[in-house]
Amino acid sequence: MKEDILHNLKVIDTRIQNACKKAGRNPDEVKLLLATKTVSAERIKIALENGQTLIAENKVQELKEKYEELKKTPHINHFIGHLQTNKIKDILKYDITCIQSLDRLDLAEKLHQRLLAENRTIEVLIQVNTSNEESKFGIDPSQTIELTRKVSEFSTLKVKGLMTIGLFSAESEKVRQCFKILKNLQQQIIREYIPNIEMKELSMGMSGDLEAAIEEGATIIRVGTAVFGARIYPDSYYWDEGNNDKSKK
Repeated sequence: MKEDILHNLKVIDTRIQNACKKAGRNPDEVKLLLATKTVSAERIKIALENGQTLIAENKVQELKEKYEELKKTPHINHFIGHLQTNKIKDILKYDITCIQSLDRLDLAEKLHQRLLAENRTIEVLIQVNTSNEESKFGIDPSQTIELTRKVSEFSTLKVKGLMTIGLFSAESEKVRQCFKILKNLQQQIIREYIPNIEMKELSMGMSGDLEAAIEEGATIIRVGTAVFGARIYPDSYYWDEGNNDKSKK
C-alpha cells in the first residue's frame, strides 16, 4: 500500500513539473491537494508522512470520522464538497482552514454569523460552475463578480480565489474552456479592485486534466484516486524516457 501511494505521488509530481515547464511556470506556484474522499486515515497518513501537507474532504461526516486519527500528523485541511448550512457548526470543529465551495449568498451569511459568534475567520474560495451542468454546484459565471462583491462585506470570510470542477469529458478543449472561464473571471475580479478580496488561488484540475489546468493558471490541483487508488502509470513512465508519452492521461 505504501509503495503504491508513494509511486503515484511521484508520478503526479512528475506531471506537475512537466506541465509547469511547458507552461513556463514555477512549480512552486502549484500546490497538490489530496482529495481524500473514501480514503482511510491510515492511507492518508502515508502521504502526509512523505512530504504532502494539503488534504481535503467532500463530506463533513468523513472529516469527523478521520479527525482524531489525523490531528497529530501535521497537515492543512480544506473542504471541497457542497456545504449545507446545517453543517456549518460541525465543519468548524475540525480545523478546516479553507472552504473551497462557497457558492451562494445564504451560505456566506450563515458562515459569517457563526464565525462572528466564535470570534474567528476562515479562508474561502468562490466555487463557479464553469461547465454549466445542472448536476454540479457552483455559482453561474455571470453572477460570480456580484457574489464576490457581496461576500467581501463579511469580515470573517477571507476570499482567496476561485474554484471549479471542470467538465468531465474526453474532449480536452471543452475541458480547457472551463479553466479559461475561471482564469478570465479571476482577472475581471482583480480589475474590479473589490476591498477585502484576494484572487491569488485558482483551484482547478484533477488527475485527468491537470496539465491543461496548469497551462491555464491553476494554483491548486486536486487529486484523489490517482494517488490513493491503483497505479496510474507503469514504472516505465519515468524510467524509460525514450518511450514516454506524457500526453497520455
